[in-house]
Amino acid sequence: MNLNDVSKLYDFSGRSVVITGGTGVLGGEITRALLGCGANVGILARNPGKAEKMFMSEKSWQGKVLVVEGDILNRESVENAAAQIYDSLGKVDCLINAAGGNHPEATTGLDHSFFQIPQEAFQYVTGLNLQATVLPCQVFGKSMAEEKKGNILNISSMSAFQPLTKIAAYSAAKAAINNFTQWLAVHMAREYSPEIRVNAIAPGFFLTEQNRFLLTDKETGELTPRGNTIIDHTPMNRFGKPEDLLGGVLWLLSPASAFVTGVVLPIDGGFNAFSGV
Repeated sequence: MNLNDVSKLYDFSGRSVVITGGTGVLGGEITRALLGCGANVGILARNPGKAEKMFMSEKSWQGKVLVVEGDILNRESVENAAAQIYDSLGKVDCLINAAGGNHPEATTGLDHSFFQIPQEAFQYVTGLNLQATVLPCQVFGKSMAEEKKGNILNISSMSAFQPLTKIAAYSAAKAAINNFTQWLAVHMAREYSPEIRVNAIAPGFFLTEQNRFLLTDKETGELTPRGNTIIDHTPMNRFGKPEDLLGGVLWLLSPASAFVTGVVLPIDGGFNAFSGV
């Protein structure tokens, strides 16, 4: 294989990708990379206006981006969105489940113990992460099963491997995503086609809208005690940047990883490998 052959592996021209959570910090960076590699991208968004503002103004992307309103916790809504996407893009080659998040009421603190977490808050976080991954896999995965080909990428977290303090619901949900990713990889390959692959990435610590002020001081920008602890346990001694995800994401979505399924790839600066000693 020569260099030209290698570069072709990452040419997504003519391929259609659906992404949830495409307006987030990490999802947005992934969406831009896919558009830059020539993909047609369908963004399933609860707030279509935000997605349109982020992606529809770029002239080179016009005609390659479709923004569809959809609630990824509602099956009927996802199915309606899928119908619009299939109408416009045809078959879907790849699905990326980048939606997720936490909730303040599901986070423990000095004035909010584990015993005070409302059931509704815990269910909200598990739904926003686990169910919002499972449901799109059911809807878009069905057409992949019929086509006998496809690629699904889920977004896990470091907290799936080593549960983090304060965020019990989020850690539990992300651990469940790891298990579900492995289960679905085996199920799709054995029951439908070995050309349907399912993998996940597990980002380490990136500054996002969700965690920025847990890790840095809002006034000074200095690291909080939690932020310092994370950096001390990250051998590469920094937080991740959104573009740090792209190599792993593009590899897992490309033919370069054709014999890879059921893996959860840490992209974490060495955090998961470090024992602390």
